[in-house]
Amino acid sequence: MAEQDQTPVFQIQRVYLKDLSLEQPNSPQILLEQEQPQVEINLGIEAQPVAEGIFEVAVVATVHTKIQDKTLFLVEAKEAGIFEIRNIPEEQVNPIIGIACPQIVYPYLRAVVADAITRAGFPPVHLAEVNFQAMYEAQQAQAQAQANGGGSPIITSA
Repeated sequence: MAEQDQTPVFQIQRVYLKDLSLEQPNSPQILLEQEQPQVEINLGIEAQPVAEGIFEVAVVATVHTKIQDKTLFLVEAKEAGIFEIRNIPEEQVNPIIGIACPQIVYPYLRAVVADAITRAGFPPVHLAEVNFQAMYEAQQAQAQAQANGGGSPIITSA
């Protein structure tokens, strides 16, 4: 029975829309503009423990579309998932939280953002695919560089 208690567990408990905001502060006047808008997209990942072996991982997107210096629309969305992660070696937990969990949540976020923008009366903005492994590795390299006194990260080859 003790062996069963040590079985590695990685399960999705729930995926949900945690936050969604859409603003059109300069409507309706800006809707008459004929210029092509500039689109700025920012992505982030948030993670926090909820209980023993249970984590909430959220992917946050901000889409800010402007014509010159005036906002056409601003969408902020946070899609989250609750994940059970148990009996997995400690050195593997952070990569699961930083890579696997966001990969599961992100397609939902992409759909929510495109849908919200379409419902606001604009052509959808489709968020690009994201390589969460590369994003995670870059964050780890940056953290390592800061730990080494702000110098460039130490690169080792296998």
